[in-house]
Amino acid sequence: MNRHILEPKRHTPIIEACDVAVVGGGIAGIAAALAAARHGARVCLIEKENALGGLATLGNIVYYLPLCDGMGKQVIGGISEELLKLSIGDNPRAFPACWKKGGNIKARLRNRYRVTFNPAYFMLELEHLVIKNKIKLWYDTRFCAVHKTGRMVQALLVENKSGRGGIECKTVVDASGDADVCAAAREQTVALRTNVKSGWFYYYDGRKVRLNPLSEMYDESGLGVPGDRRGFAGDCAEDITAQIVATRQLIRQSCRVLRNKFGPASICPLSVPAIPDFRMTRRLQGVMELMESDERKYFSDTVGMTGDWRNNGPVYYLPLRSLLAVKTDNLIAAGRCISAGPGAWDIVRAIPTCAVTGEIAGTAAALAARKTGGRIARLDQANLQAILQRQGVIIDRRIKR
Repeated sequence: MNRHILEPKRHTPIIEACDVAVVGGGIAGIAAALAAARHGARVCLIEKENALGGLATLGNIVYYLPLCDGMGKQVIGGISEELLKLSIGDNPRAFPACWKKGGNIKARLRNRYRVTFNPAYFMLELEHLVIKNKIKLWYDTRFCAVHKTGRMVQALLVENKSGRGGIECKTVVDASGDADVCAAAREQTVALRTNVKSGWFYYYDGRKVRLNPLSEMYDESGLGVPGDRRGFAGDCAEDITAQIVATRQLIRQSCRVLRNKFGPASICPLSVPAIPDFRMTRRLQGVMELMESDERKYFSDTVGMTGDWRNNGPVYYLPLRSLLAVKTDNLIAAGRCISAGPGAWDIVRAIPTCAVTGEIAGTAAALAARKTGGRIARLDQANLQAILQRQGVIIDRRIKR
């Protein structure tokens, strides 16, 4: 039986107007907002939680994965490198010495450019950075829908403690992690029900605080679930609740194992994830899907690069087409919801690559808001590439196949 409630029509007030609206305050959304604001755009950053950083901070995923290719060459710079340095603050021991200016080149072959950070410290510093850059921050605010005319989003509909409201915008960056804006704008998306129980947590063992990166085995392609385990979808409300509950049961079980090993009085959990530790949920299906087989393939619309955090050697060029919406001219994706096929999706979801695509998306959105009436694909690609490179984004054709 198809049961429903017919709601009355209502007048939704406009609560904000901006040039660039960014949905999602994870690493990709922060990078997008920073890039757009630094180009003089009025930026709104919409975040459903009450802290920034997403999985990096609220999910305790505290490894800022490599900015290099594993062969001694840096392939990620710009805001991504800025955020890596921000994550560890003034702690000189946390930064790999060989990657400092003038560092040992040979040592870079053995040590990738990565760090481990304190999630609470990083969260506080991210918020300070966003406020310092005069970005309008909307916490405890959930994106609900788009108000779209033709091929353009005119406003985003959001809800928070003040009720339902509209945020007018010239361009939109979907950094939701789950392609929420893309789905609402009727873009083609790909969704997976292959996430597993996963919950990184800190505990005290009686001597020191330790991290347990707790997770069931998962399929890097996202196409299946190893063994007979249940898979969870990040775009299904019931699955999200089930994954959280099942993960917390797994954490309690892990603590029992640790107590049996170290003693019943010694294990005390200190910090568990405040959000579900999903890897791949829903993404845009764009004009071009970046594939794992595209390794070292240079594209005419390349706007950035990334290595493969899992393996030494691979390098990927990031095409603008993998970020652009197809049916919506002023919408661009960033982070783990860009258009990337099996294998490649597991690469681009990592923190440094999310920051790169965020900087690309925010820069393009700000420029389009000012120059092309919000139509991002109409930007001069050579000019966009040059601007990104001046900002520190690395685009190096010399290592193509």
